[in-house]
Amino acid sequence: MVERPEILGSVFEVLGVPLSAKATVDAVTTDVTETRPLERRVDTVLRIGPSDGEDFLLAIESQSGRVAGKEASWAYYVAYLQAKFRLPVLLLVVCQDGPTAKWAAGPFDCGTRGWTALRVYPLVAGPDNLPVITDARTAAKNLALAVLSALAHARNPDCDAILEAISSALQELRETDPDTAEYFFDFLEVTLGKTPAGEKWNRIMSFVSYFPGRGTVRETAYLEGKTEGRAEGEAKGILSVLEVRGIPVTDSVRERITSCTDLDRMDTWLERSRTVERAEDLFDDEGNADKSIA
Repeated sequence: MVERPEILGSVFEVLGVPLSAKATVDAVTTDVTETRPLERRVDTVLRIGPSDGEDFLLAIESQSGRVAGKEASWAYYVAYLQAKFRLPVLLLVVCQDGPTAKWAAGPFDCGTRGWTALRVYPLVAGPDNLPVITDARTAAKNLALAVLSALAHARNPDCDAILEAISSALQELRETDPDTAEYFFDFLEVTLGKTPAGEKWNRIMSFVSYFPGRGTVRETAYLEGKTEGRAEGEAKGILSVLEVRGIPVTDSVRERITSCTDLDRMDTWLERSRTVERAEDLFDDEGNADKSIA
């Protein structure tokens, strides 16, 4: 995304946060895990470098409903990212309904006996402040806003039209800026997940030859498999999804994936790659005898 710094301007305008016209934008790892027991990941993290001030991080989290204890995770995200990168952090929570958005706005306090050790004020985007963008030209001009609109309006009957507009915009953008188009494509696949809107997005993509080797889970394997063999294509698809989700892959896991020739097993790994917390979890329910694949 670094080549299109203006792409987030409309989003910050909606949120009421000033951002200079010139700014660099780059994606950073979404893994905010220090040790294995602390398996927490935010959906995406962007490093933004405005021309008129210091760099900062924007952590984006999609929230479909109120979840007990989530505010503690948000406080962790902000504190951990600031400590790790030594940069200010803003947290954007994209909600799918008004009550969730009202709750997500906080503020959320960490403290006791009248003292506050940490207070989190998330930026909140939802159906009430994100427009419904169903026109492909409008989506192309405000791509980040359209993508967040798809998340916020995922339960809205208009969501299908939003996704169609984004699809058209991405097809046009990939001709001049494939990296940014690929980023938004993968972001939507991961954040929409297995929701009805996510299923719609995957159906749309099944008819579009997007980014061979970096597209949807099943389409990646299929497209790569045409020229490189189905197994190799599926292996690339699995590793691609894990990479997009910010999940570390050890050499042993990579070797196990790339050396496998059992297509049914790889189909299972492809599905699991979208939801697992650790790469090793791909192999759950497999016997010890299966753990070395020649």
